[in-house]
Amino acid sequence: MIAGTFEGRYVWHPAADDHELAQACVDVQAGHYHSALAVLGDAREDFALRAHRSLVLASISADSDLAERRLAEEPSADAALLWARVAMLRALRMADAGDSRAASLVRIAQAACDQAALMSPRDPTPWAARLALARIDRPNDPAPRGMLTAPRGPWVLFSRALSLDPFNREAHHRFLAFYFARHGGSASARWDVVEFLSNRAPADSPVRLLPLVARVEDYDPRADPLADRVWEQHRCRSLALDIYRHWFPKVAEYRFTPVVDLAYLAHALLMAECQEEARTVLAAMGPYASRMPWSVFGAPEEQLTRARRRCRLPVPGAD
Repeated sequence: MIAGTFEGRYVWHPAADDHELAQACVDVQAGHYHSALAVLGDAREDFALRAHRSLVLASISADSDLAERRLAEEPSADAALLWARVAMLRALRMADAGDSRAASLVRIAQAACDQAALMSPRDPTPWAARLALARIDRPNDPAPRGMLTAPRGPWVLFSRALSLDPFNREAHHRFLAFYFARHGGSASARWDVVEFLSNRAPADSPVRLLPLVARVEDYDPRADPLADRVWEQHRCRSLALDIYRHWFPKVAEYRFTPVVDLAYLAHALLMAECQEEARTVLAAMGPYASRMPWSVFGAPEEQLTRARRRCRLPVPGAD
């Protein structure tokens, strides 16, 4: 799915052009869960869509008790997944805030993910949610053979997710996040994981974008005055162009516009001075916007507007 035409303003809602999901979010905010479970049910065979929809719905639901009440009243695989996602987000938020209740919320979330996995044994999404929690309780499983640094981590959880969907986007991103510096990971382990995971993925898989994510995560102009020039290096530029040639055309087949992934690609292309390719990607995003990766470099809206101007695309407030 390619997003609609830019009409003078950005749309920051995470549902983007998934209109059924956007309506379900409105219903959830009004206290009604029927459409939320319906859109999850509609995505049972599309794991990328199911992951996207369940995470967006959980973000809307996390400040109320509607998800757990719905599961108690009408148990189902979709209700269990929604509750698992809500419990996951609450645990992550508490941990990031340094709240002492985080440990107990992690246990609740792990139990909720296990319940969702039992109720939908073919769905990798509960295992991706468990991987999100791994950065808090820090599993220490040995790495598979063939890796340079053999970084220990949540390999058992990761393998469970991949046994159901070998190139599951969210599972790969959650696994990589375990090795982010802000979560206690090292640069050597992080890049070993990036190389191992991205190189084994098909050329048209979104997993190929992992190095772009890691590059943004590592960006620190205070430590390296030439940090902005990294994307201009031959290897980084070639990678961005390969993703543009092989993964980007697949976006037209998606049932939703993958705004965050497109934003990472557009940013990498622009930093690599591939402005025509970046222009095509930004145009494909239509009016839909995400905080990442732009927020790493400044105010997200300002950074996105600057990128669109460089690519000769319309921006908000322009005549």
